[in-house]
Amino acid sequence: MTNRLRSLSRTPFAFVMAASLLAIIPGSAVGVFADDIPTTHVPNSAKLVDLRVFNEVWSRVRDSFYDPSMKGLNWAALGRHYRSRVTERGGDLAGLINQMLAKLGASHTAYYTPDETAYYDLADIFAGGLRRELPKHFPGGEVSYVGIGIASRAIEGRHFVSGVFDGFPAAAAKLMVGDELIAVDGTPFEPVRSFSNKAGREVALTIRRHARGEIRKLVVVPRRLRPNEMYRIAMANSARLIERGGRKIGYVHVWSYARSAYQELLEDLMTSGTLKDADALIWDLRDGWGGADPNYLDIFNPRSPTMILTDRRGQEDVVNGKWRKPVALLINEGTRSGKEVLAYGFKKYGLGPVVGTRSAGALLAGRAYLLSNGGLLVLAVADVSVDGQRLEGRGVTPLDSVPFDIRYAGGKDPQLARAVDLLAEPIGD
Repeated sequence: MTNRLRSLSRTPFAFVMAASLLAIIPGSAVGVFADDIPTTHVPNSAKLVDLRVFNEVWSRVRDSFYDPSMKGLNWAALGRHYRSRVTERGGDLAGLINQMLAKLGASHTAYYTPDETAYYDLADIFAGGLRRELPKHFPGGEVSYVGIGIASRAIEGRHFVSGVFDGFPAAAAKLMVGDELIAVDGTPFEPVRSFSNKAGREVALTIRRHARGEIRKLVVVPRRLRPNEMYRIAMANSARLIERGGRKIGYVHVWSYARSAYQELLEDLMTSGTLKDADALIWDLRDGWGGADPNYLDIFNPRSPTMILTDRRGQEDVVNGKWRKPVALLINEGTRSGKEVLAYGFKKYGLGPVVGTRSAGALLAGRAYLLSNGGLLVLAVADVSVDGQRLEGRGVTPLDSVPFDIRYAGGKDPQLARAVDLLAEPIGD
């Protein structure tokens, strides 16, 4: 059976960094403002390149940032200050640019480099609008990098696994959320560089699973990852049934909502796949990326009919499939952008328990720009309100607050455990 719930709007929204809102930064439109370029002598070509990229970022923000008052900042003065630091220091272009951007206090506003997995994720999310520029930086214009299929988080100078993507090398090697990532082949762990040029080769991953535990080594085989494909596969493989008290509780982790294909997969899993026989559902929107259309919540609206088409071979199509059984939502500080709109609606309209920690409060309209050095600028270009309220800087607070310090968690997940407990209780008891 296949699901054909296609009545939902597939029109992308600005605040979720949709492809229809992307723009390529014109080469002639940056770095040419005489009043903005200092007369300070720049001693070498590397610093000249850094200065050119800095001017690209500064001028793009000046011309496109959603708040024309620049949050009350003197943007010209900030530009002069940080431009002089780029000229004098060199070597920390990304750090200096992001220090300047941070003064704006806005989400969807940051500079990314190829040393970050987020760079590849966002380049793939925005690939439609960046298609003319991508071939300059990725063979055939296809965004990919070599990795093992994890999300990691730097905490107090240490790297920890914050997510393991089902169906990828890290999961096969039994890596767990909370593992401290120490080294790869004897060299300190770096999210991208540690695995570059090692696709298909065994590497030794040095980890610590417990705070005072011994260091251990795992063998993992990196592979080439294509972000949107990876998140879809990981989502499909995350779907499972959890047995508790005679009930089957379905679970699915939606890592990204930046393509309508993720919602289509969810609908298929619910109506004809792994989750169709579940008595209840846990919808995990923690971490990852936004991109969700507010209409995605309609799948939990029981006040709409479901139609089934059966052809002469007995094959069925579900039209406007609905989930009419109990559901709980998981959110955390990594739940951002369009996912926050879903969390807001889920909570406001009482669709079920909301478990976890407050969401990111990152809800502005974003566009992406590839710069002359291959760096990626994501910039907030419009403000956003939901039912007349701004979630930017506020987020969504769960109904059932459950803290989760991932460090040395050993694979334990108190937020998921709480949601299971809630759904395992028979309705009406």
